[in-house]
Amino acid sequence: MAHDVAVLTAELTDMAAADHRLAVCANSEDPAEQLAWRRLTARHGDRLGEIMDEYGWPTAELVGEEAARAAWLIAQHADRQLDVQRRALQLMQQAVSAGSASPRELAFLRDRTLVNEGRKQVYGTQIAGVKDGAPVAWPCEEPERMDEFRVKVGIEPFDEYVAKFSTA
Repeated sequence: MAHDVAVLTAELTDMAAADHRLAVCANSEDPAEQLAWRRLTARHGDRLGEIMDEYGWPTAELVGEEAARAAWLIAQHADRQLDVQRRALQLMQQAVSAGSASPRELAFLRDRTLVNEGRKQVYGTQIAGVKDGAPVAWPCEEPERMDEFRVKVGIEPFDEYVAKFSTA
């Protein structure tokens, strides 16, 4: 089992490194680059599904902090695989309840999944676009309480968060 976990840890961190390298292609003008990104995230989503079948949610206790964060990133980017995102969300929710996963990362995954389902997000973590040089969030369920929800899971207030992305 220890060998399997070491292999899994390395695999997850390698997948995250590949994700980081190709992420620039996600919104590329070049259709071939967009396709390369989609293929990578689909392959990773499929593999994460297999990992969840075998191990449940890959927590830091199991695979270490870096590989656990990699698993979250892979789930976050499985945008065309809602079944994978929903399953990751459910398993990660259980891990957060048990104190073995990050509430902050869970909040980002919850918002991402809601947006991909065409629903309103809770925490305002998903950006729809830029208007007048300022990032604009996808619609939120309770925009007036968004910062209150963000604080509870360790996310900075929305204005501070979007200031990092602002082009104005």
